[in-house]
Amino acid sequence: MTLLRIPVILGPTGVGKTALSLQLAQEFPIDIISVDSVLVYRDMDIGTAKPSLAERSQAPHYLIDICDFWEPYNAARFVQDTRALIQHSLQAKRVPLLVGGTVLYFKALRDGLATIPAVDPAIRETLQAQLESEGIEALRAQLAQHDPRSTVTDPQRVLRALEVALGTGKALSQWHAEQAIPATQAWSYDTLGLQARERAHLHEAISRRFSQMLDWGLRDEVMALWQHPKFDPELPSMRAVGYRQVLDTLRGIAPEKEMIARSEAATRQLAKRQLTWLRHLGDVHADPEQTRRCCAALTAQLQES
Repeated sequence: MTLLRIPVILGPTGVGKTALSLQLAQEFPIDIISVDSVLVYRDMDIGTAKPSLAERSQAPHYLIDICDFWEPYNAARFVQDTRALIQHSLQAKRVPLLVGGTVLYFKALRDGLATIPAVDPAIRETLQAQLESEGIEALRAQLAQHDPRSTVTDPQRVLRALEVALGTGKALSQWHAEQAIPATQAWSYDTLGLQARERAHLHEAISRRFSQMLDWGLRDEVMALWQHPKFDPELPSMRAVGYRQVLDTLRGIAPEKEMIARSEAATRQLAKRQLTWLRHLGDVHADPEQTRRCCAALTAQLQES
């Protein structure tokens, strides 16, 4: 039996993934499943460029606003949630369209998750103390020695990769390569890597969008989070681009002009990392028309079944 092909749209922030997904939803019976590590959080709408209520009314959207900002969400939960949602859409004879920029989440879905032994919490505590005293660059240099294949740069992911390497004697990248839980075999994926034609155009779009976010009330959104009793600047949700930078301005740490420059620079760096992850993902095409054909083919298969 031929495996069903599930359409996927991945790409850097600001490249037009939402617009393309809604365009396809006008033509096919589509359920949009978000592949984004920050759209899951409620009360984080403006800074995450969350699809508006008007946009979400054009097609069912899933994995948006499913957590409070202080709750954890990770790749393992994403895989569990998404597999169930794909199955639900297929049973309803609808096309599950995966859309987002968190390539690591999609990779976990496609390739499976590694089963890693528990690590002594004391190792994490030691690394956390080292991070506070020596800074993230020292830990990145240490990680490069223990796990040369690692591409993570975010402080929390660097800490995780280091604690696994030190606690198990095996690099996290090796765990993922050798002990992945087999991915589901009920379907395969047709993956579009959506990119801007020129990097300069993407950078212009990033600057324009962040200016719009400020006009739409990003400062007030961050202020509301800051004043919440469960707020903690070290929450994973607060690693979302723009939030920490705006918070520094609200606290009087950084002037407005510096905040804007740092936020735009951080967004450009995020886009660059997303493009790097896409290149390393493999089996990705660059033709939106192929994605349309995939949606059409899957629609026909479901109607015939």
